[in-house]
Amino acid sequence: MTDNLHGFLVVQHGRTLIERYGAGPDFAWDRPLGHVAFDAGTLHDVRSVTKSVVALLYGIALADGRVPPPHAPLLASFPEYPDLAADPARARLTVAHALTMSLGLEWREEIPYSGPANGEIAMDLAPDRNRYVLERPVISPPGLRWVYSGGASALLGHLITAGTGRSLRDYAAERLFGPLGIDAFEWMAAEDGVFSAASGLRLTPRGLARIGELVLTGGGDVVPAAWVTEMLTPWLTVDWGDGYGYQWYLGTAGGHPAPSAIGNGGQRLIVLPSLAAVVVITAGDYDDPEQWRLPAHLLDDVALPTLS
Repeated sequence: MTDNLHGFLVVQHGRTLIERYGAGPDFAWDRPLGHVAFDAGTLHDVRSVTKSVVALLYGIALADGRVPPPHAPLLASFPEYPDLAADPARARLTVAHALTMSLGLEWREEIPYSGPANGEIAMDLAPDRNRYVLERPVISPPGLRWVYSGGASALLGHLITAGTGRSLRDYAAERLFGPLGIDAFEWMAAEDGVFSAASGLRLTPRGLARIGELVLTGGGDVVPAAWVTEMLTPWLTVDWGDGYGYQWYLGTAGGHPAPSAIGNGGQRLIVLPSLAAVVVITAGDYDDPEQWRLPAHLLDDVALPTLS
């Protein structure tokens, strides 16, 4: 096994072609778990893959009539902040700007997650996380530029929780994970008890694969097909040139369209519609600047040759 590879799964037409597990030191957020021998039943941090799962939950809640549509004014869902709504620049914000991480607000998340200079950490430490996000300085008109932001995802999580009256964990268990037969998962919460929409999920590779197969089939009976299509529309371009939908990256792999959910440390959920396949990777390269190398190697040199 490759160093720091914890799990690797390739599924095509519902059939598992590759399933491998490794061993190594692991963490649940910043809590050391020691040396873990991974197997099919071992939960793993999926970090920011959580954001893409939240996008699926938003589509379910929208179909339930519990959350505002993408074109709705964002601050209308936060009446407790009339001062922010009175700012013409912020009044232009819509839910879609949160879905596409294009709020036009200052956000620094390229900084290490070891202190409050990082936007997500500062948000979690703030007395009011939603206000912290929404009152960041305006640096550009909304909708023009993608800026990676766990704060945008946190706002979406709040809309789901407020609209459904359920925590993200409980709503997901009932409306997404339950129908998919995913009964092994954890959803971590910050110190204030709010389940993290940015990075809180722990799933098995098989559980991640079931989510990928759901996307592969256009949502099945769980998520409206129209939402999946809208979610995977390239609304903006990320810094390295791929498209970005609603909390999903829209790149290619070997010339094939490859909608992807990406998490710190090498976590990947890659959907390959033209190959009817899903690739899942869990790894332990947290905060490593070279963390992209292992998933790229496994996808290009192992998964795609197996699928071709």
